[in-house]
Amino acid sequence: MTDNSPLATETGELPIIRPGSARSALSHHQFRRIFAASFGSNIGSWIQNVVLPIYIYERTGKASVVALLILAQMGPLMLLAIPAGVVADTVDRRRWLTSMQMVMLSFSFVLAALARVDAPIWALFLAQLAIGIANALNMPAWSALLPSLVPQHDLPGAMSLNSTLINGSRVIGPILVALFSPLGAEAWHFFTFNAFTYLLVVWALSRTKTPHHAPDTTRGWRRFTFAFRVAKERPVIGRLILSLGLYSLISLPYIGLFPAVAELNFGIDGSSAVYKWLYATWALGAALGGLALGTLFVGRDPRVMIRWGFAANAVAMLGFAASRSAVPAFVTGFVLGVSYFFTTTAMSTVLQGRLAPHERGRTMALWFMSFGGTVPIGNMVFGPLVDRYGARWLLFLGAAWALVLAWWCNVRALDEKSGGTDPKP
Repeated sequence: MTDNSPLATETGELPIIRPGSARSALSHHQFRRIFAASFGSNIGSWIQNVVLPIYIYERTGKASVVALLILAQMGPLMLLAIPAGVVADTVDRRRWLTSMQMVMLSFSFVLAALARVDAPIWALFLAQLAIGIANALNMPAWSALLPSLVPQHDLPGAMSLNSTLINGSRVIGPILVALFSPLGAEAWHFFTFNAFTYLLVVWALSRTKTPHHAPDTTRGWRRFTFAFRVAKERPVIGRLILSLGLYSLISLPYIGLFPAVAELNFGIDGSSAVYKWLYATWALGAALGGLALGTLFVGRDPRVMIRWGFAANAVAMLGFAASRSAVPAFVTGFVLGVSYFFTTTAMSTVLQGRLAPHERGRTMALWFMSFGGTVPIGNMVFGPLVDRYGARWLLFLGAAWALVLAWWCNVRALDEKSGGTDPKP
């Protein structure tokens, strides 16, 4: 791909735009178009992600049932991420992504129709499962496409923006829910809105030239074990993927169980405007945390930032756990969001920088299995325990584990031990 970003003046003076920054990544028009469309679509997705748990919790009053819906949404990642990664490294990624967007669009309409008539929970589960399957098949190809739209030196900025996209939509989504709910908007209205936002990505993909990537030369079962071999043979990649999986399993279940955590710990009802603003505050922190790596911390070693991120996350989660009312919950929740996505963005930047284009689909599939696939397992394990024993202990456990990972996920030490770094593209 031709790099036409304005990185330096004609006189050879210092760069106008610092390489690796978010601004430099946005100088590439194809990345900019995909970024904008995805941002709009993600706002719709997070509106749905906020409203659906609230809707289910209001109808059932059970955190365990909410966990079941989270399983339908994210569980398919565990089973389908690897096959989807093989597909991502084999087919035309643009056509594949367009197809998955249309599937998610269709079943979001189905979900809206079911919610309008208060259909049985099992029917909502099936609709959400269909969306979850399409999302699982979509994510490896999407994660492989984004880095290919910028040159290698702008990858940190692109990853930072991608994190901001995800979490900025987490901010805007709850705000829109909080604004429109008092005006009479119901769950099915929000689900319908989400369905239409998938068209933004379909449009952007239709105008994007998918960069060519080397064909997958592996055959048979080796296609499906490729990512595991990469993780085994490259210590840094293996440590990052395993750390993320353990982090998601033990430290992050509070995210999926957020309505229960808010009610049990802070006395904030999940249907209230206060809850939606609390979630938006946490998400704002996450958005700024992801953006910080491509702005405030440009040029800093992301390997070191990973450890500092885990440590900060542990402290913030302790503060969130100790909070007894809304005000301290808002403050500590914001810091918790910042540290959470600052850490995962740093991890993703290191990982993506060590993968060749033809490796990204399959390897990132394993990444998403660790990131999203273990979350529903944690929710299913801890959801019933939260119903019985409350939610405060869950946060204390998550904080303790994040502190362990701050020690264990020492990527720089692994590089020094091996006498260098893992192979880079």
